[in-house]
Amino acid sequence: MGDMPLNDLPWWRWRANVRSALHMFSDPVFHQEAWLAGREGYGDVTDAVYRLVEDTWLDNWSAEKYVGTIFRDSGEAALVDVAVLRVLRIMHQVGADAPVSAYMEHHGWTEAVRAARDAHVRLATNDGEDPDAPPRTLEVLRILTRSA
Repeated sequence: MGDMPLNDLPWWRWRANVRSALHMFSDPVFHQEAWLAGREGYGDVTDAVYRLVEDTWLDNWSAEKYVGTIFRDSGEAALVDVAVLRVLRIMHQVGADAPVSAYMEHHGWTEAVRAARDAHVRLATNDGEDPDAPPRTLEVLRILTRSA
């Protein structure tokens, strides 16, 4: 998001939030080092779900609705839809207040991580960023979405 062309999509702040959530869901090392370890500055699984669907309502309709405003094309939207559905299925089955380990032990977690990774890589690459860089803190996200 530091290199992201912030003004080429009208709702780039929403894109930044979705990308942040997908990035965190897509990184198993991050899960261990931040979420399971309770590391400050990154929120938890519930926070990431909130960033994923808060403004976009992707829990109610397809990302296709946002092609040209949040997502660059139907390919991005399709990958985001798959990731959102897999993450939300786990959230509904495990519960929003469950410990992080309960999400990671869920039988569908690996598929959710893979779907988030596919979406994250596509969005990061399309924004000219390295998809393998570690996730940014929520404070960095706040700074980036306040600027520009």
